[in-house]
Amino acid sequence: MTGTLILDPLIPLLPLYILAGAAVLILGFGLWRGLSGWWLRGLAAMAFLAAIANPALQREDRAPLSDIVIAVVDESASQRIKTRPEQAEAALARVQAEVAALDNTELRIVRLGDGEGDAGTQLLTALSEAIAEEPQSRLAGAILITDGQAHDLTLTPNLPAPLHVLLTGEAADWDRRLIVKNAPAFAILGEPITLTLRVEDQGRVPQAVAGSANISIAIDGGEPQTYRVPVNEDLELPVTLPHGGMNVLQFQVELSDGELTDRNNAAVVQINGVRDRLRVLLVSGEPHAGERVWRNLLKSDPSVDLVHFTILRPPEKQDGIPVSELSLIAFPTRELFIEKIDEFDLIIFDRYRLRGILPNSYLHNVRDYVRRGGTVLVAAGPEFGSADSLWRSSLAEVMPVDATSRVYEEGFLPKITDLGQRHPVTEGLDTLSDGDWGRWFRHIGITQTSGQTVMSGVDDQPLLVLDRVGEGRIAILASDHMWLWGRGYEGGGPQLELLRRLAHWMMKEPELEEEALVASAVGQRLTVTRRTIGDAPGDVTITGPDGVQSALPLPEIAPGRYSAQWDAPEIGLYKLEQGSLTTVMALGPSAPRGFEETIASGDKLDPFVTPMRGGILRLEDGTPDIRSVGEGRVAAGRGWIGITPRGAYVTQDLRVGALLPGWLWLLLASGLALAAWLLEGRRASSVKRSV
Repeated sequence: MTGTLILDPLIPLLPLYILAGAAVLILGFGLWRGLSGWWLRGLAAMAFLAAIANPALQREDRAPLSDIVIAVVDESASQRIKTRPEQAEAALARVQAEVAALDNTELRIVRLGDGEGDAGTQLLTALSEAIAEEPQSRLAGAILITDGQAHDLTLTPNLPAPLHVLLTGEAADWDRRLIVKNAPAFAILGEPITLTLRVEDQGRVPQAVAGSANISIAIDGGEPQTYRVPVNEDLELPVTLPHGGMNVLQFQVELSDGELTDRNNAAVVQINGVRDRLRVLLVSGEPHAGERVWRNLLKSDPSVDLVHFTILRPPEKQDGIPVSELSLIAFPTRELFIEKIDEFDLIIFDRYRLRGILPNSYLHNVRDYVRRGGTVLVAAGPEFGSADSLWRSSLAEVMPVDATSRVYEEGFLPKITDLGQRHPVTEGLDTLSDGDWGRWFRHIGITQTSGQTVMSGVDDQPLLVLDRVGEGRIAILASDHMWLWGRGYEGGGPQLELLRRLAHWMMKEPELEEEALVASAVGQRLTVTRRTIGDAPGDVTITGPDGVQSALPLPEIAPGRYSAQWDAPEIGLYKLEQGSLTTVMALGPSAPRGFEETIASGDKLDPFVTPMRGGILRLEDGTPDIRSVGEGRVAAGRGWIGITPRGAYVTQDLRVGALLPGWLWLLLASGLALAAWLLEGRRASSVKRSV
């Protein structure tokens, strides 16, 4: 219980001050006149003023409150390296025991994981939130059990007590990480781009592995190539993309002995390959109604460079007209089919027939061009089954069909085959129009010898056949009446979409591959899609950044398309495998932010610890003792840290009572005044007798 003297004046303070001033003047006047009872008059005035001021005694019953110590335990990704989890738990157990041994002291424990997304370790945020939940008057100190790699250093905690850091890890730790400093999002096919990489060492690197490292580079999950590169230097890496669409480049630095972790040894760069100019050679054997279909399709795309030749007059036609009057330029056959054939991305033979314009040696070169990776589309007309058909040239060696020499001149409705429903060139085409397609009226008889028939015509005979030959591709369209769809005959059909897909498939666009494993992500939700024209695939094996494998079943969502979603447990690099197909996917950065710097250090937290009189101690030297220190004193030393007792309390009861009753104050004042009068009266009588 404690007591406090308080005043509760019976009148406002201003009149009380005036009365006090008047009393002082009167007392001064009495002193000046030499009154012997001036001091009794002063006491009487004081008693009178005290009665008006009404002094009271306030008594409190106080209950002491315990001091609070906050312990923040860092459990982020970088704290799960090697022996750091065991160090942190052992240190926490020791802190709990030390705090329990202190009088009237409690411990609040806050466990901290990785921040949302890639926010890293929000250490000071967690401390500030814990401080905000407790009364400031009870906070005796805070202890951070961490590796010191915090990522919210702009936040300063408001702590009226010492702050300490117990540092996990070891002074001899070292780590190596891979940094992609510069990588474009887009690149033009065929043109080299430059990526800037850096392999960086941190900590105490052993001499045996310092100076250089092995780095492997893989594209689209393919076979990696390994190179020896210097460490702590920027590397300029020239790259030429192999195909259009998304190219996934995976970089991996070899794990060295004693290295803390390999979580930051990998990086994935996704670069979208775009074609600067698509070069197409279109050779029309003769003018016909469908010729303009190809020309309009190719000329409508500004990124296409089209070279188009139409043979207006065959060599056997003799009408006496000079050749110079029939052509603006000569047909540069040698230049196109010998010297510059590899510069074309696509060659289209539109109703072409053998008339001696292209020697057989040139067609040999076209055949070899396909095998080397080129693409050829043959749009067949009635000539395809005749004696001068392309099928009777060396180009037939790479064709997936045989000609039957039959031409069906009757109306038929093009149909997508069962295989075509799963093939990316034709899947879903029947859903692009409201009604039925229009009919065609010419179908060239062919039989399939290889490849895939994705569309059929008269009597379910092959209409569109696709095939891969060597590194290249070839397609046979057994009709020249697709132009009817373009004219809207009987409602038309998806002419432009079919030709666009066909051209892009032949140019090896990844989104039109028959066998593909594709992954995309929104946040940490991974969408895996498997496209196939074969049987149902099995489960996809997903290997996480920590090496843990998961099997993901893929239900069929459309013909030839299987897909499922999977919630990844953490950000990082994931590898997906299904059969012979492999792809990689990076959720967020390849390595979380917590792995950018993995060496335990108190340098980042020192600006916060020093002003709060705390200390930074390594746990490998032993867990320190906890002592009580006075406010404002140094709170850390060798093998110990201190907390400041706060002495907080809560008032349970409050009583206020008058110091003296009012009548007693008045009796005291009257008595003192009477005593002064009597004293001065006797002195005056003594003076008269002496006179």
